[in-house]
Amino acid sequence: MPAAVLIVDDEKNILLTLSQSLQLAGYRTELASSGQVALDVVSARPVDAVLMDVKMPDMDGLTVLAKLTALKPDLPVIMMSGHGTIDTAVKATQLGARDFLEKPLARDRLLVALRNALKHQAAMEELQELRAQLGRFDMVGGGPAMQRIFSLIQRTAPSEGRVLITGENGTGKELIARALHQHSKRKGGPFVKLNCAAVPHDLIESELFGHEKGAFTGAVSVRRGKFELAHEGTLFLDEIGDMPAAMQSKLLRVLQEGELERVGGAETLKVDVRVIAATNKNLEKEIAAGRFREDLYYRINVVQIHSPPLRERREDLPDLIDTFLREACAKNGRRPLALSPDALAVMSAYDYPGNVRELRNLVERLAILCEGPVVSRTDALELLPRGRPLPPMPEPTVGGDAPPVAPPAAQAVPAAEPAASAGGWKPRVDQTFREQVEDAEREIIQRVLAHTHDNVTEAARILDLERGHFYKKMKALGLRRGQSEA
Repeated sequence: MPAAVLIVDDEKNILLTLSQSLQLAGYRTELASSGQVALDVVSARPVDAVLMDVKMPDMDGLTVLAKLTALKPDLPVIMMSGHGTIDTAVKATQLGARDFLEKPLARDRLLVALRNALKHQAAMEELQELRAQLGRFDMVGGGPAMQRIFSLIQRTAPSEGRVLITGENGTGKELIARALHQHSKRKGGPFVKLNCAAVPHDLIESELFGHEKGAFTGAVSVRRGKFELAHEGTLFLDEIGDMPAAMQSKLLRVLQEGELERVGGAETLKVDVRVIAATNKNLEKEIAAGRFREDLYYRINVVQIHSPPLRERREDLPDLIDTFLREACAKNGRRPLALSPDALAVMSAYDYPGNVRELRNLVERLAILCEGPVVSRTDALELLPRGRPLPPMPEPTVGGDAPPVAPPAAQAVPAAEPAASAGGWKPRVDQTFREQVEDAEREIIQRVLAHTHDNVTEAARILDLERGHFYKKMKALGLRRGQSEA
């Protein structure tokens, strides 16, 4: 069925002209002469896209856009105006508009904008559908490590067994806990979480078990604890390895008996809670050091799921980067970005000590700062922290483009140590960040010029830079032809 486009404009002749133009291009059209009518249409029946004027008498287009975004967050909206300014376009983009067109509309420009908006929306819907079909539990990854996790979730979630999730910070331990809850018999109940490392030691008992009025200074009313709030649901205890020893024994009793007393109270309360715990520590070493109770460890560790760091699942990086880039562009009102093979090689070479959390943040920064529409190797290099090994330069081909670069294997090189290769860039602690960036850029350009025998045009092509910009960069870094490394 053809896509349905809602056209919103207070001028009747514009409505009719645009409707005829879009119908000739194969679209179905709905017409609205005001913002309120547009909201009524979207609320009443399905619409695939909205083309809307900014200037309207009853309710301006930006106000309608904000209401549409709240009503249907995924509905692509293209704004148009005969009095467009940069400020208006920026505000429309920030509110979630997919594109901004100036009147009078060029038919080809309109059709391209509409086609791109619908294509992006279809891609996002397809991605969500695939995730649901594959049972990926809102997690991305098709490699062996993630497949083992998906299998463990599918087998463990329906049971009542307690689960201990281990792994470094930023690997997605909470996502695993949520997936276990969402696919359990308790999915209709609450999912309550507590970060044991973030709560002061003298307050954690009150956080877990609640307190009665007057139990201590500041207890001005009765408060229910996390266990009560999670009744008939799931309680996720994050960073349980940081729980104080005195609290561990009280937690053990609740897990054994299924009952508790609020701080300052005498009434025994029964709770029905499935506990899922997570830690970034080696609890067996903590037990040996006397910092964690062995009996509590065996209570929470009925099933253990290890969440691997990114360096152990590099095969998932392309999917993760693509997913995060799509989400970041949509979230920040940016047009979709494409990732060049060279940029992917650079991002795949980094070891991500902050794991998935760091990757998501870096990709969002890329979506915000990159001018696009294609993310180049240079964009990726400027994004990542310095002091990491660089992937090899792509080999040039005669009469053709450089071949795609496969993601290289990780090389663990501490940021403060010199690169292993002779003549490689060596970050120094006495340099400012800008000086380190310039040294790195100078090293890269010298290597490429040496590779191309001082062929500036070829060097600029390899680095995905305009030739004029490449010359300016050389001049800024004090480089001349003939200075490249042999």
